[in-house]
Amino acid sequence: MANLTINGKTYSLDVEPDTPLLWAIRENAGLTGTKYGCGIAQCGACTVHMDGVAMRSCGITVSEAEGKKITTIEGLATGDSLHKVQEAWIAQDVPQCGYCQSGMIMAVAALLNEKPKPTDADIDEAITNICRCGTFAQVREAIHTIASA
Repeated sequence: MANLTINGKTYSLDVEPDTPLLWAIRENAGLTGTKYGCGIAQCGACTVHMDGVAMRSCGITVSEAEGKKITTIEGLATGDSLHKVQEAWIAQDVPQCGYCQSGMIMAVAALLNEKPKPTDADIDEAITNICRCGTFAQVREAIHTIASA
């Protein structure tokens, strides 16, 4: 049994301690916005925030996540108000297929929390998520739009 705090709610989940956090979030907590991409923490589709830091949930075990504050894409908005990154994604028409976008949004939100006005070098260093559709130019434009607001 693991107790995880996800999006401000405590979940008591019947999972093994070495279960990847991704699967506990998706299969046990029922929060399917976090996506499975590669399973080896390379693509970023599974990015969540753990204590405010962007982390790839497929590479973190449940035991490593216990006691931490986990935020998924479902918890990024505040009530009926979208997060500024979600708003920019809509305004800039960023997603195409959208599969990787929840992880991308989570990575960008963490970057902007740390560096509200990131340079292109900051973006290149922090946003290593992979988008098969190639929306990197739109992502960069959305980040700069938020930073200049």
